[in-house]
Amino acid sequence: MSISDNILSVRQRIGAAAERSGRDPSSVKLVAVTKTVDLENMEQALATQVEEFGENRVQELLRKYPHFAAKVNWHLIGHLQSNKVKQVLGKAQLIHSLDRLSLAREISRTAQELQLTVPLLVQVNISGEESKYGLSTAEVSDFLAEIHSYPGINIKGLMTMAPLVPHQEEARPVFKGLATLAEDIKRQNFPGVTMNLLSMGMTNDFEVAVEEGANLVRVGSAIFGTAMR
Repeated sequence: MSISDNILSVRQRIGAAAERSGRDPSSVKLVAVTKTVDLENMEQALATQVEEFGENRVQELLRKYPHFAAKVNWHLIGHLQSNKVKQVLGKAQLIHSLDRLSLAREISRTAQELQLTVPLLVQVNISGEESKYGLSTAEVSDFLAEIHSYPGINIKGLMTMAPLVPHQEEARPVFKGLATLAEDIKRQNFPGVTMNLLSMGMTNDFEVAVEEGANLVRVGSAIFGTAMR
């Protein structure tokens, strides 16, 4: 299948999952993960009206950004080192991976220097896997209590990654846990914090994620296949 066929299939699956959960399919945004994908294949995705590209690494985003800057919204979905913050601010429309106080402080400091307000998602390690970045569920409220008033940052929701499991149904508790956490945070009414965005679900599990409330899904290999080297 071509990249355009793959995108159509993914969108149909997203739509069906949204309808199963009583949601409008248009409320779910597809982020095409372009890690290791070359410019030609990204152009094919763009021609199929994909407008959101996600990169794991700052250096890859910076390399590709000049080719697509005015055409797409960039998402930084991977771990962000504090010394790379200045390079990415103003280029990524959304950073999905805020996971520690030192990073929040550096983003706030740099945002003030550049006169920007930076949209961010807090990364939560719902599954508790040691190999994954992110705050524990128990840490999130205290984290938000500390950072919600930092100048230049705008917390818009949460992100998580589920374990790689044989059947996507096994990932459901992780996604349900993130949605429940978002509702808990809403009730705490942190000034300047919204829980409008839930970034969860990848190629192996995005349908279950949508059923549990995802409105950003990060899909790579189901779109680009072998083009992801």
